[in-house]
Amino acid sequence: MSDRGKKMQAAVLAVLQRHRRPMSAYDIMARLRQDHPKIAPQTVYRALCPLTELGAVHRLESLNAYIACQHDTDDHTAVLSVCGDCHFVEENLAPELLQELSGIAGRSGFKPSRHVIEIHGVCSACSGESTPAR
Repeated sequence: MSDRGKKMQAAVLAVLQRHRRPMSAYDIMARLRQDHPKIAPQTVYRALCPLTELGAVHRLESLNAYIACQHDTDDHTAVLSVCGDCHFVEENLAPELLQELSGIAGRSGFKPSRHVIEIHGVCSACSGESTPAR
């Protein structure tokens, strides 16, 4: 990968880490326009693709949005809890759940290539329960 591509990946990741909320590629592009006035959507998508494959960024399938990984482990699949009110996303790891899901799918010969687990609801802060540290 070129130095320019690596720099764009770093810039995209920095935007996602700063905002800590799901962002579409177009939201990311709007934030990058100050430093990169001629940036195109495909440039952002090209940066997001390897970041997602590496696990540094997660794609929220239901929202067509992205969020920076909240864990330091390299190889994991996240269970993403998405608040419908404030859009806060909490990332949890549940390797035993993922093994079970793969086993269920595998009984019929299906071979999962990736898992995307999203749980939609209301976070404790929005529901009035104890507030998590954010």
